[in-house]
Amino acid sequence: MAFTVILHIPNETSVAGEVEELPKATDSIIVVMNPRQKDGKDLHYIDTGAVKVIWPLAKVSFIEVLGDSDDEKIIGFVRE
Repeated sequence: MAFTVILHIPNETSVAGEVEELPKATDSIIVVMNPRQKDGKDLHYIDTGAVKVIWPLAKVSFIEVLGDSDDEKIIGFVRE
């Protein structure tokens, strides 16, 4: 199961993408598939044909893990 994440890199645009698994405490890199800006635009410093990018975790401030859109379909706002 892939996770959608947002990488926050100091002094750079945040990077959205998918990862196969979340990094463990012992990992030193993260492999991101389909890297893009949060709004879906291409990143200016990555070739448009790149499908996977490897970032060293030392360069990442923090990682946001986004929820699955299917979760909202299952649990949604209910008004009675």
